Order: sequence, then structure tokens, then C-alpha cells
Amino acid sequence: MKVKVGINGFGTIGKRAATAIEQQDDMMVVGVTKTRPTFEAYTANDLGYPLYVPDEEAKAEFKKAGIKVAGLIRDMYKKVDIIVDCTPGDVAEGYKKEYADAGVKGIFQGGEDHSLTGISFNASANYKESWGAQFSRVVSCNTTGLIRTLYPLDKRYGIQNVFATLIRRSADPGNSKSGPINAIEPSLKIPTHHGPDVQSIMPWLNIQTMAVKVPTTIMHLHTIMVKLNAEASTEDVIALWRDTKRVKLVKGKSGIKSSAQIMELARDLGRSRGDMFEIVVWEDGVKVVGDTLYYYQAVHQESDVIPEIIDCIRSMCKTEENASASMSRTDKAMGI
Repeated sequence: MKVKVGINGFGTIGKRAATAIEQQDDMMVVGVTKTRPTFEAYTANDLGYPLYVPDEEAKAEFKKAGIKVAGLIRDMYKKVDIIVDCTPGDVAEGYKKEYADAGVKGIFQGGEDHSLTGISFNASANYKESWGAQFSRVVSCNTTGLIRTLYPLDKRYGIQNVFATLIRRSADPGNSKSGPINAIEPSLKIPTHHGPDVQSIMPWLNIQTMAVKVPTTIMHLHTIMVKLNAEASTEDVIALWRDTKRVKLVKGKSGIKSSAQIMELARDLGRSRGDMFEIVVWEDGVKVVGDTLYYYQAVHQESDVIPEIIDCIRSMCKTEENASASMSRTDKAMGI
């Protein structure tokens, strides 16, 4: 019996989640939502996803635009086991109540506060914490990136403290309203929220973060310093990450010197939408000096959380008890 999944918000994350769900053999998309008749609503029709809208007024607007509508959002609730909520900020609390009233589970995204659900999710670090939960939250793209490389380090060597600077893209590639910017813009709230967000998964970790927004749209880049408890060599750390799911090692000396070349690699690999689901670490940018590890990593903000959403569905719906087994299943289906 496949898990029936609804996607509330067929945008940057929602459409990617829908593709990944359809690639799995144990879940299926039974509906997606849009509030306005944008090109993504036409795309949903073209891909055969039943499309649901907020109210009768929106239904009439979509009909006028020639977009087929399956019903209202509340109709979709009756058909699903779980909702992947990909709505914009500031509306999640209202939707959470709707999901609760409808008796369906809900997964929220990292743009929401941890307090919304009281549970935050990362497949490798705390898969079982969401086991059977009604609500959970997949942490943000940057937080996912930090946890992917820090969690195995902490498990193997122990971590005294972490300092990370996040060099952030100014907007997603398709967003012409807020980017790109012709500026370098520091986040003046120090430390930034990223450290506490990592602590929603790894509460024991001593981590501080800063962030800078720069004129690019394609990826984030992290510069990270980690003070380790146990002795490690550069080669040891590289070998650890080579065996870590959803971490990809590349080399600058092989020609991958920038985020642009990473995204070209993703396209060359034939990835859906040219996405890079792994966190990419420059192998020749990893260095251990004494007890301190230095490294760079790149995060594709549009896609790194997608496999986490799939594993979160399995944990919440109790369809795969073992985290590693779920991750392997997800990654194989998605071509990771």
C-alpha cells in the first residue's frame, strides 16, 4: 500500500518533492496546490498532478485561465495520508491547524521555526525522532548542509566547537524580484540563526555562524572551522566523508573550482532539473592543522532537502524503521 502524499505549494521545493515522491515505489502524489494560475499550475496540469486551490473564487480564476482544477484544498485532505507543506512563510500555523482538524500528518520546511512542530528532521542524525509523529520539520538547506558533514565528524571524533561562515546566494535562479543583487550584504544579526537551527538536531553541539549575501543565484558556500576532540588526519576526514551518504567529494585540480562548475556537473550527471542533492566538499580544500579542521562545502539550496523530505515521510508514516535503509532506498530511486 503506497503512502498517499499531498503537496501544499507547488513551487521551488514542492515541485521537486513531487518528482522525488513519484520516483519512489512506496509513495505517490495524490494532489498539489497553487493559489494563483502561474506557469507552475499549467505545469502541474501537464504532468498529470491533480491540482487543488484555496477557495471557490480561486477556482473560477483558474478555470478562466484554462487550468483544470480537481477541487479545493480541503478536498485534497480527504485523499492523503500526509501533506508536504511547501507554502510561503507566515501561513504555516494556520495550515497546521487545518491538517490537525483533517487528521492528516504534515511535514514543514526549514523556513519555519522549530517551535512549530517541536521536532526537526535530518535522516542521518535523528531519523527515529519523527517516527510516527503527526508533525515534523525538515531543516533548511544550509542547516541540512552543515549537519551532513558535521554529524559524522562528531560521531567519529567528537567536536569541541564549530565556526562557520555562510556565503549565501541572493535569490533562487527563477526569482527576479529579489535578485541577483549588485552588492555584498552581511547579516548583521550575529550570530545568525543557522547555529541554533543545527542545534534543533544536534542540541549538544557548540556552533557559531555568520552569513554574507553575495551576487549569485545558484548555490550557497560554507567556510567551516571545526575543533575536534580526537586526533585526525586530513586523509582520515576525507575517507570518512567519502563513505558518508549524500556528501560528494570533488577536486579543484580536476577543474571543479566554483559553484558554477558543480552545477554543470549535476547537469552532466543527468540529474532531475540539473539538481545537486549532495553536499559538495572540495577534497583539496580540506585541511587538518593540529586539532582544527578547515574545509569548504557547497549547498544547492533548491534541492539538498528533497531526499530528506522523502525519508521524513517514511519515518512519520512508519514504513521503514531503519534510517540507512530508507536513505539507500531514496538515493537509489533519485539517482544519487
